[in-house]
Amino acid sequence: MTSTSPRHRLSPAISLLTGIALAAAAGAEPLRDRANDLFNPVPAISDTATGRALNPDQVELGKMLFFEPRISASHLISCNTCHNVGFGGHDYLPTSIGHGWQRGPRNSPTVFNAVFNAAQFWDGRAADLAEQAKGPVQASVEMSSTPARVTATLSSMPEYFERFQTAFPDAAEPLSFDNMALAIEAFETTLTTPNSAFDAYLKGDDAALTAQQKAGLGLFMDKGCAACHTGVNLGGQHYFPFGLIARPGADILPVGDKGRFAVTRTASDEYVFRAAPLRNVALTAPYFHSGAVWSLEEAVAIMGRSQLGAELNAEEVSQITAFLASLTGEQPHIAYPLLPPSTADTPRPDPMWKPTAGH
Repeated sequence: MTSTSPRHRLSPAISLLTGIALAAAAGAEPLRDRANDLFNPVPAISDTATGRALNPDQVELGKMLFFEPRISASHLISCNTCHNVGFGGHDYLPTSIGHGWQRGPRNSPTVFNAVFNAAQFWDGRAADLAEQAKGPVQASVEMSSTPARVTATLSSMPEYFERFQTAFPDAAEPLSFDNMALAIEAFETTLTTPNSAFDAYLKGDDAALTAQQKAGLGLFMDKGCAACHTGVNLGGQHYFPFGLIARPGADILPVGDKGRFAVTRTASDEYVFRAAPLRNVALTAPYFHSGAVWSLEEAVAIMGRSQLGAELNAEEVSQITAFLASLTGEQPHIAYPLLPPSTADTPRPDPMWKPTAGH
């Protein structure tokens, strides 16, 4: 029997009004609807982006190795040296300083949210974070070590030997150079920066962005910035020529660094680089692979001219820069790990420099 109570007679009207209200709310911020088609919020921790389940023992071991300077030949340089977790995941230098006080060729990218990039390094030469972790350890201009030296160093300390066995119980050889890299990857997977103002806006908080930031978001999409900087990281997925419309000067785009060409040896990849991820970009000066520009406003203006062929006026630059500031998320709080002491079997450090005759 159908009820004829007032409550049931009014329910269709209530449903209609509710539907209208929801539709109005959804349409209240069409800017957000557009943004949600292009961008995604940062998840707190990704245990799937690497294709491996997150293993707590590997994460803890990887954290120790990330801060471990003895995997470098000098015992002075760790992953954290160039990807400082207290500095937004980078080192605030135009290009990093490595073994023998050598200056590296490119600016150090932030490690925060790097797990969401399609590939690692400015030229994408590493497919994932594990492969990336192996590169600096062996590069003469960075840590200047070798796989054999790394494994000998770690094997010389009983605590590391035990931790590798716990973290990689099914491996035929738990303590290995490859597993060192996998452990570092596991830790770096946790270095995400969720809950930025922009993420709150994407999730429906209309008040999360200021009017200036919303104007900047609109410009970011309308001017064409989002053609390269999309997804979770607002970049890090695809490769583009630096100077697509107008090539910057050699101070910003060094002639000798041809970018992805060094990886592919394809002429069309000359001066092609991975689109820089823009999460936390307000914290990661200086900018570009050359680290030549310290001002975010200047970097925005340069990108407008070089990539879009647009001469952005001062207000537009200010608005886009304000929007970029909304991409700063919650920074990871990492306690410095207690590292095991060296033993008599631990290889001794190489000097950072060799004195010349008469000095």
